[in-house]
Amino acid sequence: MQLGEMVLRAVQRAGAHEMFGIPGDFVLPFFKVIEQSEILPCYTLSHEPGVGFAADGAARIRGGPSVAVVTYGAGALNMVNPIAAAYAEKSPVIVLSGGPGVGESHIDLLLHHQAKRLDSQFQMYAEVTCDRARLSDPKTAPEEVARVLSSCLTESRPVYLEIPRDQVFRECLPAPEARPDPTHDPDALAACVEEILERIAGASSPVLLVGVEVRRYGLEDKVARLAKKLGMPVVTSFMGRGLLVDSDASLVGTYIGAAGDPQVTDLVENSDALLLLGVILSDTNFGTSKKRIDLRKCIQVIDRQVTLSYHVYPQIPIDALVDKMLEVAEPAAAKPIPCISRPVHGFIADDRPMTPDDVSAGLNQLFRRSEPMPLVADTGDCLFTAMEIENTELAAPGYYATMGFGVPAALGIQVASGRRPVVLLGDGAFQMTGWELGNCNRYGWDPIVIVLNNACWEMLRTFQPESHLTELGCWDFARIAGALGGEGTVVRTRREFDAAIQRAAATRGRFQLIDVRLDRGVISKTMRRFADALKKFRKQKEAQPS
Repeated sequence: MQLGEMVLRAVQRAGAHEMFGIPGDFVLPFFKVIEQSEILPCYTLSHEPGVGFAADGAARIRGGPSVAVVTYGAGALNMVNPIAAAYAEKSPVIVLSGGPGVGESHIDLLLHHQAKRLDSQFQMYAEVTCDRARLSDPKTAPEEVARVLSSCLTESRPVYLEIPRDQVFRECLPAPEARPDPTHDPDALAACVEEILERIAGASSPVLLVGVEVRRYGLEDKVARLAKKLGMPVVTSFMGRGLLVDSDASLVGTYIGAAGDPQVTDLVENSDALLLLGVILSDTNFGTSKKRIDLRKCIQVIDRQVTLSYHVYPQIPIDALVDKMLEVAEPAAAKPIPCISRPVHGFIADDRPMTPDDVSAGLNQLFRRSEPMPLVADTGDCLFTAMEIENTELAAPGYYATMGFGVPAALGIQVASGRRPVVLLGDGAFQMTGWELGNCNRYGWDPIVIVLNNACWEMLRTFQPESHLTELGCWDFARIAGALGGEGTVVRTRREFDAAIQRAAATRGRFQLIDVRLDRGVISKTMRRFADALKKFRKQKEAQPS
């Protein structure tokens, strides 16, 4: 087969179901193969950051790879930030980039889109991918493709394949099947599991804290069964919000330290056997702890290794660990699971001005009336607002915290899941990538988009209120929605919001945008607690001797 077809069939066999992309001259030959072969559907968007975020969203909701296709230089370099976010948060995005032809490396002229050297882009992507290859030789290309895609499946992180434009139609063999690397020492695994189970059995208050790797490796059902077998309460990390939503595990809440539910915080921070399963050790997950968690005394399972106290079991895949624990663990004696009573923010459709807490309360009411929908949140107060929405599937850049994720990621999620998402984002994030909504009519996408519009970067202003550079001016997003092919509504009161979300939920076929006008300085209670805790944490760090 031709090299371009070989790449497409290989990514399809690796689990990809769709591609997002933007054509460009260096990738036009490959786009011809995409279009003629119809191996995978390809959705073209407007700007390369949107392409990367859409592929990331699709990969997150499915728990498997998705594909971003771009041209060399101006295209791929435009997409570095979304791929960095996917790398940081372990999302398996496959980047396929066109590249200069093999023969073009010998000309005396600089090539358009070239930054410093012809391989500058390849070197830059080395920092935000776990494996990469330039397919400059049809004889070696199939093995290189299989190796790179296997790394994507093994590490659940982005990979990069560069396809020189003069190699797309060269003949080559099919690629071997990509497979995740199952390599581990069975004796080490058995010893590790035995030690973990002994620690849990001897504890008075064991807690299972789950993070993003549980979704990335498709382990939610198994982890729910394991938690029930061990009789352990389950808490999601900040980044893991929405995990195990469809299971019958004893899910008691989300841990956000001082910013979260005090009962959940106490349960986690006072545990004498805290099992961190797939939890990224980031400041957003642990930076606001009321009582500093001694991570050296926890059981950490992340990045194919297990750390117990002061020693490490390397090369222990999380899926192998969960399988072994399910196999050998004895059912625990029934223990009372803590009952966490969450305060409910009531929602009354009256004429009071809107707050972010009203948004979460109104969505909770909507989901109770009908059914939960996948939720996508950008960074900022919209993410903290999402924490107060009753547990539903959630995709958000909780650690990397890049703005602009929300709208394009939601489009990727609708493609990958076939379900209509709700998007929460701020006005600043919409200004970055909200324009991708203009592509909805072409593909029949109809997300519900809720913009928290306070005419500024409110989260930045929370940390530096004296600055005037955080002001954005008030954009009329509802009118913009009409120009982009959707329907928009401005709401200022709870009554207007209730009517708007009910109308949006009942209207299919066109995207719905609800422009929620907020007063300056009005933020969610969760974000207020998070900001206060983070300021306190930073002051403590600054006061420590260097």
